[in-house]
Amino acid sequence: MQLASIDIAIILAYLAGTLGLGLYISRLASKNMGSYFLAGNRIPWWALGVSNASGMFDIAGTMWLVSVCFVYGLKSAWLPWVWPIFNQIFLMIYLSVWLRRSNVMTGAEWLQTRFGKTREAKWCQFIVILFALVSAVGFIAYAFKGIGKFAEIFFPWDLSADNYALIIFSVTVLYVIKGGMYSVVFTEVLQFVLMTIAAIAVGIIAMSLVTPEQIKRQPQMVGILCSSHGDLT
Repeated sequence: MQLASIDIAIILAYLAGTLGLGLYISRLASKNMGSYFLAGNRIPWWALGVSNASGMFDIAGTMWLVSVCFVYGLKSAWLPWVWPIFNQIFLMIYLSVWLRRSNVMTGAEWLQTRFGKTREAKWCQFIVILFALVSAVGFIAYAFKGIGKFAEIFFPWDLSADNYALIIFSVTVLYVIKGGMYSVVFTEVLQFVLMTIAAIAVGIIAMSLVTPEQIKRQPQMVGILCSSHGDLT
């Protein structure tokens, strides 16, 4: 795919902007450990919520959703609910209050608060650490391959998918490590704004390209989809 000069300029400006933002606010994160890991508990609730919403978007996940929609039809819309119901909603309603009142910074400290320093508590910590390592490696590999394949299609330079992924990951690692929680939250707020604008623009373009004849044929297309994928409910 060939990108115009303005497209490449926008991509480079975005990468430079996120990196610059992370480096700029790193002075806030460098005050103490609480500022680095928890942003001093000073970030407003709406910024945390938008940051979490932005973190739920990723190119590998988008590719997966398109794939399951192709395989299962509209029934695939229920699959993402498996994750929010047993993770985000449970944490928000039950566990988040408990964690906040414990006044701890890390998961290891919270486990000591909850279970003490017994041998069983140490085994619990070991299992949590093992699960976190396996999950982190899996999610990083998942995102690495997804962003690499996506970038290989759109970027004009003759690089492999892994090289593109390494470049993008390097920029991300720089601003995350330098700016801590402040950097993560505010760069994701910026990403959410950009993704919202892009989604609205894509929707407007898609609707403007649909002709009245295609709208009239819509019931026929729904019937074909139902016969191909079975009962959609």
